[in-house]
Amino acid sequence: MAKTLTFGIMHLGIAFSVTYALTGSLAVSGAVTFIEPAINTVAHYFFDRYWDKRERRHAPASGDSTADPARPGAGAGLVSA
Repeated sequence: MAKTLTFGIMHLGIAFSVTYALTGSLAVSGAVTFIEPAINTVAHYFFDRYWDKRERRHAPASGDSTADPARPGAGAGLVSA
């Protein structure tokens, strides 16, 4: 958790610094520093939902024993050439 927290603080510091360097405005820098992560959090939620649905659509059928090679007996009955 400490690593995540320090990364978040670093992210905010970088966002503020870059925005301030580009605009010279404390107000704009402060707004961007907090608005950007909030928007990214919402975007990440929808991004994850999209990828979850995509993975489910492309997942092999659950009855296919060859789908999971880590499962004992997976691929049994297959003859290699």
